[in-house]
Amino acid sequence: MTPLLDVRHLVKEFPGRGGLLSRGTPVRAVDDVSFAVAAGETFGLVGESGSGKTTTGRCVLRLIEPSSGEVRFKDQDVLALGSRELREARRHLQIVFQDPYSSLNPRMRVGEIVAEGLTIHGLATGNALKLRVRELLTRVGLREEYYGRYPHEFSGGQRQRIGIARALAVNAKFIVADEAVSALDVSIQSQILNMLLDLQQELGLTYLFISHDLRVVEHVSDRVAVMYLGKIVEIAPAGELHRVIQHPYTRALLSAVPVPDPARRGARTVLQGDVPSPINPPPGCSFHPRCPFALKRCSEEEPRLEFDGKHGVACHVFGPGKK
Repeated sequence: MTPLLDVRHLVKEFPGRGGLLSRGTPVRAVDDVSFAVAAGETFGLVGESGSGKTTTGRCVLRLIEPSSGEVRFKDQDVLALGSRELREARRHLQIVFQDPYSSLNPRMRVGEIVAEGLTIHGLATGNALKLRVRELLTRVGLREEYYGRYPHEFSGGQRQRIGIARALAVNAKFIVADEAVSALDVSIQSQILNMLLDLQQELGLTYLFISHDLRVVEHVSDRVAVMYLGKIVEIAPAGELHRVIQHPYTRALLSAVPVPDPARRGARTVLQGDVPSPINPPPGCSFHPRCPFALKRCSEEEPRLEFDGKHGVACHVFGPGKK
């Protein structure tokens, strides 16, 4: 079966800061990332700050232009599209941003914000436009009378609902949820997450769900990819990732998840040192300076992402065929 989204060998380099006569060393924020997302699936992308997960999501939508690689949506090469074709493709490729406060234009009313995409793509006008916007507000749990209010009159959770309504307005099929609940209170997080799951069932949506919170990713995702320093180090079905932990970095992330029951708390894996600089990454496995299981080979040879069924691990010590 052809995946809805197929990302192959995606690379994004940012120019480094150099001196007066030099350009500086480029920073490789995304380094040879490949994954595929099936229609109706939620694919989670998780990692600590600076791992490259947000840059990956924005490169997929061409909000940031990738340095190289291939992104195919419905078997169409997104990176080869001209401006007109890309605008048409973006009807089906939308994003919900992390910050519900800065992602909405404070000078526009809610009705105008949600209607903007409909107007640009010529999907509705006049009374039909107003009816469609009110329908979308109701669908995301907001009242119709909010149509004429400004973003500053709403709470963070309500603003994020407005952002979701905006993404749904143009009948999107693929949505990048970039830390969509990280800025919200825990009780509001659960409401937004459950709403996203309900919308997925009702509308047949596909999500790329980006988060640093493994609890959230486990709740919403079908499969999860773990990123470290611009690379994917592990991919697995969400349930299996938590049952059969392979990569040492994934183990450390999961051990840091708070457990409300003290009797169930396991041993904490504390990583030594800091995340290496992407300007000068270490040779071999990029995680080896912090890995408690590192071998000499880990500092010399970069591991490949090897699969055992649906579970892929990039590690010389753990993974398919290793104990």
